[in-house]
Amino acid sequence: MTKRTSQKTTARLRFAANMRFARQQLGISQEELADWCGLHRTYIGSVERGERNISIDNMEAIAVALRQELTVLLSM
Repeated sequence: MTKRTSQKTTARLRFAANMRFARQQLGISQEELADWCGLHRTYIGSVERGERNISIDNMEAIAVALRQELTVLLSM
């Protein structure tokens, strides 16, 4: 694995963990979050598990629904 690939994976997993934490802080289910941002509930679950190479547009939709800045969801 190259350093570049490792950085992509790290960012994806960091986003996933921060997304889950923010969702849990709001006390909402994956299904509720999916409804709030117009995505499918199974998609939200796979993003939280770090399985998806999520688009910036979907990252933004999730951040808005979670009332978070996108940069916060990508930070350590």
